[in-house]
Amino acid sequence: MSFSESAIVAAIVFVAALLQVTLFASMDVAGGVADVLLLTLLSIALLRGPVVGAAAGFFGGLLVDVLTLDTLGVTALLYSLAGYWAGRYGETTGRERAHAPLLAVLVATIGVAFAGYGLHFLLGEELSARRALVETLLPTLVLNLAVARPVFALCRASLRRSAVGDRATEVKLLG
Repeated sequence: MSFSESAIVAAIVFVAALLQVTLFASMDVAGGVADVLLLTLLSIALLRGPVVGAAAGFFGGLLVDVLTLDTLGVTALLYSLAGYWAGRYGETTGRERAHAPLLAVLVATIGVAFAGYGLHFLLGEELSARRALVETLLPTLVLNLAVARPVFALCRASLRRSAVGDRATEVKLLG
């Protein structure tokens, strides 16, 4: 990945983190909030692979932790794992499949919610399991799925296709 492409990824993640903290965090719809930063990270990971997805996830999560004064590193860890997983999923199933972004959003939203609750519980923070995993998860999941396609399209347009030889097209098992 070239320096200019890295700068574009960093700018996209920075803008998405700022929008998430300032604009989207206050847009509560039926108890859920769309996580545009997570959607952006998943899109970048699907388009550019697991290493870029994990790095973008860490950078974006750390920004959110700092901007919201939340426990430093929790969101960074969760988004790094989600970005890495989405990148691996994109490598192994094919990036061009129409259902790939929606399935990645579905799994990552649920995974981040459960893992986030578990991490906060392990850290001894006060958090209601009913609120985190029942009342807000379904509305957040619906909002994320509704916003996933436009976010993916914007990320794809921003990150023009690299040369086919620059990225892995399939995974082979050696035996």
